[in-house]
Amino acid sequence: MHELGVVFEIIKTVENFAEKNRLKKIDTLVLQIGELSSMIPRYIEACYPAAVEGTLLQETELKIEILPGNAICKRCNKVFNLIENNSKCPNCGSKDWEILCGKEFMIKEIIAC
Repeated sequence: MHELGVVFEIIKTVENFAEKNRLKKIDTLVLQIGELSSMIPRYIEACYPAAVEGTLLQETELKIEILPGNAICKRCNKVFNLIENNSKCPNCGSKDWEILCGKEFMIKEIIAC
């Protein structure tokens, strides 16, 4: 489960941000995770409480937004969700596509009180 290591890196990043901006308390941390990324949201949620214990983020609410895994068909230019359509264009049936989004993993928002 590599998610735990990633959560530790997020904690470091947020703590550095808080220090630079003189934030004493963070209320909410919002992450965006793409459907096609290697991160599994439920694992992030499961290890988050233990990872933040004793840190500035200890009482922080974690929110995760899932970003769709969309592609564009190279044959007919239809934009579609890869997961919902089994990696096949719903318009022409082609499997020749290019990923547009869905591999992201980022900190979207740090909300201080």
